[in-house]
Amino acid sequence: MTTTPDLNLDGTAEEADCPRCQKAMPLCVCDGVTPLSNKIAVLILQHPQEQDRALGTARLTALHLDNAVLKIGLSWPSLAKALGRPVADPSRWAILYLGSAKAAELAAGQELVALDRKGELAANQSDILRHIQGVVVLDGTWSQAKALWWRNPWMLKCQRVILGPKAPSRYGRLRREPRSDGLSTLEAVGLLLGRLEKRPELEQALLASFERMLARFREVQAVRPDLAPRPAPRRGGGRRRR
Repeated sequence: MTTTPDLNLDGTAEEADCPRCQKAMPLCVCDGVTPLSNKIAVLILQHPQEQDRALGTARLTALHLDNAVLKIGLSWPSLAKALGRPVADPSRWAILYLGSAKAAELAAGQELVALDRKGELAANQSDILRHIQGVVVLDGTWSQAKALWWRNPWMLKCQRVILGPKAPSRYGRLRREPRSDGLSTLEAVGLLLGRLEKRPELEQALLASFERMLARFREVQAVRPDLAPRPAPRRGGGRRRR
C-alpha cells in the first residue's frame, strides 16, 4: 500500500519533522550531532511563541550538550523548577542580560563580561566568572526574551553577564539581528562555554554544527523556498537569539 504526502494549502507537499530537532527533514542535520560533555550546565528557556524552527538553534544546542536542558514556557517559580533539579546557590548561575550595556564599551576586547545590579562592570571579573556553575539563555525575539525576564523574578538572583563577540552572527543575510552583538542561541552558548570552561574546541564543535545547519538551509532554500523562506522585513520587536 502506498501513501501520498499531505499537501499544504498552496499545494506543496508537507514534510515530516525530525523527532529530535523538530525541523523539517530536509533541513535536519541531527546525523552530524555528537553529544559533548560540559561541566557548566546550560538551561535554555524558549518562549512558547517562538516558532522559527527552520533557522532556530535552541534544540540543536541542547542536543549537542550532555548537561543541557531546554524548557518551553513563560514562567517558572524558581531556577530549580525550571531546571528540574535542586540548585544550591542561584547566584552562581549566570544569565545573559537583556539590558543596553555593551561589552565593547565596558571592557574593550573582552568577549564575556559580568555586570553588577546597576548594569555596570562588576568588580573581580575573573573571580565571578570562575565560580559560575550554570548559564541561563533566553530564546526568542527581543520582546519575547524580555517577557521571560519580567515573568521570572528569580532571574534577579542570577549573575548578569553580557557577550562581546569579535565577529557578527554567522546568520549573515539569512537573519537580520537588531544589534551587532546579537547571536543565535547556539553561538551564544558556544561562546559562553568556550570562555568559562576554557575549551575553545567545544565552541568550535558547536559552530561547525551551526555552519552545517546554515549550509543545509541555503541548499533547501534554492529548491524549496516554502521550507526555507527568505527573511521578511520586521516592523518591530527585533530578534535576539534562537
